[in-house]
Amino acid sequence: MTPRPPKTRILVVDDQPLIVEEMCEFLESNGFACIPSYSSRQAIDLFNEDPSIALVVCDLLMPGFDGIELIQKLKQYSKKHRVFDAVLLSAQGEKQDLVRALREGFSDYHQKPVNPDSLLQTLKKLEEKQTESATHHQSTDALSRRLQGLINSISDIHSDIKKTHPARVKNTKSSSNTEQADYKKFLFSKLSPRQLQAAHLVSEGKTNYEIACDMGITPNTVKLYISQILNLTGASNRTQLALALKSHGLSL
Repeated sequence: MTPRPPKTRILVVDDQPLIVEEMCEFLESNGFACIPSYSSRQAIDLFNEDPSIALVVCDLLMPGFDGIELIQKLKQYSKKHRVFDAVLLSAQGEKQDLVRALREGFSDYHQKPVNPDSLLQTLKKLEEKQTESATHHQSTDALSRRLQGLINSISDIHSDIKKTHPARVKNTKSSSNTEQADYKKFLFSKLSPRQLQAAHLVSEGKTNYEIACDMGITPNTVKLYISQILNLTGASNRTQLALALKSHGLSL
């Protein structure tokens, strides 16, 4: 018999106990394992105690740290060694708060009162994405080791060339470093990874609905992403955005 994969663990955070209990009951009945939390500070402790938590669903307005500040804290604790996705719940739905949340790395948001089926669909999409990412990571480990051997060989060749043509190598290296610095500045200072993913889907001619399906988010979230992408890149429309991606040579 094939062993059943472990349930994805979700940290559910809201200062209203009834909402937490109802949400946990619904999600657990649909195959998830939930960890209830009734404050942002309690959520931080629970997150640190349980490294298997892969998803966080939290309210925006809470005493202490609000939902956005909570995710910022969790990112500080997890750093780059732990990956998780977060979904924001908001009763007010103020655009500035939602834009700020997406900029801070939230994968999606849902307005209260929450549609349970819509939230469930979002969480399942995020779960699938994490599973695919983990599988891809495992399959690329062997390739990375093989590439490392190739890189070492290229380094040896580069050293030999440097001894023969030191001036040429120096100029090539300087040009390469400049281009790489410009690339990183554009990529990381302006667009988050999720924004870059949305930008590439726009450049492929996909509609907001198609982008929402691909990324596992709502069409309203896609609209906010695109609005921010256009502002950050200076592009006035989707066509200019596609041309900008091509001219900068950006890829996922």
